[in-house]
Amino acid sequence: MIGRLNHVAIAVQDVEAAAKIYQETLGATVSEKVAQPDHGVWTIFVELPNTKIELLEPLGDNSPIAGFLKNNPKGGMHHLCYEVEDIEAACAQMRAQGATITGTGEPRIGAHGKPVVFLHPKDFCGTLIELEQV
Repeated sequence: MIGRLNHVAIAVQDVEAAAKIYQETLGATVSEKVAQPDHGVWTIFVELPNTKIELLEPLGDNSPIAGFLKNNPKGGMHHLCYEVEDIEAACAQMRAQGATITGTGEPRIGAHGKPVVFLHPKDFCGTLIELEQV
């Protein structure tokens, strides 16, 4: 079921400052800063040959990233995103295995315009997992 690693998400206080580090220090290509109001974040993607890094900044005080940064003020890894071919089938399989899908439990449109769900860290060795339909 699990596909390739789509991206590693890193929560930061300032996505533009973080993107500058990746661009200037490591020579990476970075995307524009984009608001994702449905998820409460600003995003910038760092393009790599085999995957992406998603930089996340809170979009307002109610952002889940704001809470993460309150506990981790210097930032840090927020989640891993894996690709799946069929998000509905993946959700059914996760439920059958006893995994918790966060939020409403239903797919939402993610930063790439594709359906996504998040799986609770308690079920995955303390790591928040995002599944994205490709």
